[in-house]
Amino acid sequence: MALWRIRATVDDRPGYLSVLTASLALKSVNILAVQVHTTEAGAVDDFLVDAPDALTEAELVAAVERGRGRDAWVSRTEARDLADQPTRALGLASRLVRDPDSLGDALSALLGADAVIWRPAPGHNRYGADRGAMRLVDPTGGAYEISRPAPAFTPAEYARAQALVDLAATVVRQAADQVTLVLPDATEVRVRPAVGEDLAAVRAMHDRCSPGSRYRRYLAVTPGPSQAQLARLIDPARGVTLVALADDGRLVAMANLIAEGDLGEVAVLVEDAWQRRGLGTALLRRLVAHGTRAGYAALVAHTHVDNRPMLTALRRVGRSGPLDRDGSLLTVTLPLAAAADHAAAATG
Repeated sequence: MALWRIRATVDDRPGYLSVLTASLALKSVNILAVQVHTTEAGAVDDFLVDAPDALTEAELVAAVERGRGRDAWVSRTEARDLADQPTRALGLASRLVRDPDSLGDALSALLGADAVIWRPAPGHNRYGADRGAMRLVDPTGGAYEISRPAPAFTPAEYARAQALVDLAATVVRQAADQVTLVLPDATEVRVRPAVGEDLAAVRAMHDRCSPGSRYRRYLAVTPGPSQAQLARLIDPARGVTLVALADDGRLVAMANLIAEGDLGEVAVLVEDAWQRRGLGTALLRRLVAHGTRAGYAALVAHTHVDNRPMLTALRRVGRSGPLDRDGSLLTVTLPLAAAADHAAAATG
């Protein structure tokens, strides 16, 4: 017996898949696995089959066509393809978490591609899959161009491939955001993006903070956000949350950038014992860098007019913008886009 992959388009109508499988069964073909890809032309069925050694490619194509299959593609395969596609995709994702530089090999393995080429500029062609060519957005810039002679790419394959590209970009971005900061007093802290598992540590840090620190951060007398609110702060829909950890692993500060449109709102909470050591300023600088990379026009910070540590930190990040006062509340705007454009013009 020999292993084959068969792909064919079948009308998405009751009984049509049964006709195709019956036609294969008449040739003693045993179906080991099947995937169904929904396309505009109909359901594309992807079979992994075990067929008699004497059966030829032409005979398999003829059996598919007798079973009302269209655009048949048949190819010999190997035992490693016995793993189902979700398992293979998860395995490749795990590999990318460990080694994001292996993205090209992962895409080739996922799609059986002949070529995976990264282009520095996205160009003018639309993204997506078209027969034997696929273009994928690289979130870090540029695009991936993937090709294979057959079979034609399906929307499901495009979605899986784009998910791998997005995962690799996320891993690279998180690695770049993980740094060790040396504070002016020579103390080292590790800064990284927050993850969902930080929720308990973030809550504990809030509990250790004095009422005054929480008041300055949240502009009201409060024990801190609810668990649901903290979870949203840790993983904002748009923006980033950074946490700082002492050398014993204790979480001692949190900095948030919550974006809406082309504006981002920033805020910082530093545990009392770690205040006045430059940590808040260092976290704000990293939020400014993130906002600049993300292309936001400006960042805003809301604080009380007597919150001297926060106002000092905002001045130290080196950007000036308008100040708006409403009673005891002050809104400080840090322009980003204009500063970036000015820097580009100065170096252009």
